[in-house]
Amino acid sequence: MNLSDLTPADGSVKRRKKIGRGPGSGHGKTSTRGHKGDKARGQSKVGFEGGQTPLHRRLPKQRGLGTGLTARGFNTGRYKTHYHIVNLSDLEVFAEGTEITPELLAEKRVIKDTTLGVKVLADGKFTKTLTIKAAKFSASAEAAITALGGTAEVI
Repeated sequence: MNLSDLTPADGSVKRRKKIGRGPGSGHGKTSTRGHKGDKARGQSKVGFEGGQTPLHRRLPKQRGLGTGLTARGFNTGRYKTHYHIVNLSDLEVFAEGTEITPELLAEKRVIKDTTLGVKVLADGKFTKTLTIKAAKFSASAEAAITALGGTAEVI
């Protein structure tokens, strides 16, 4: 057996359609492109929508990027403050009377890291008296912590 003996399986390779080779080929004259229009002549412009106002003209114009607004005039919340969310039920792993800080939460892998602030929410069951230091507390979380004799300190 040689490389020259190898051939594709029968029916697996189709013949190339020969266009623009005269009327006898069946694909002469307009060469399968139909009559007139951009598709017969060449290519349309990128983003062309058939005469409808294109998307890039329907959207608001870009404003200055130093204003907190990004491209195309949309406000993306660029200066929004983001927090790691910690539920009260996540704090059940700590012993009674522990002082909980963002560093301790990161060490125990309750949060990923300390780059963002921590916001404590009142989701889940909470039964311990703890001192919790965080950037923010929901009103219901603060009420739940103080009801059990703990303290919620904003840092």
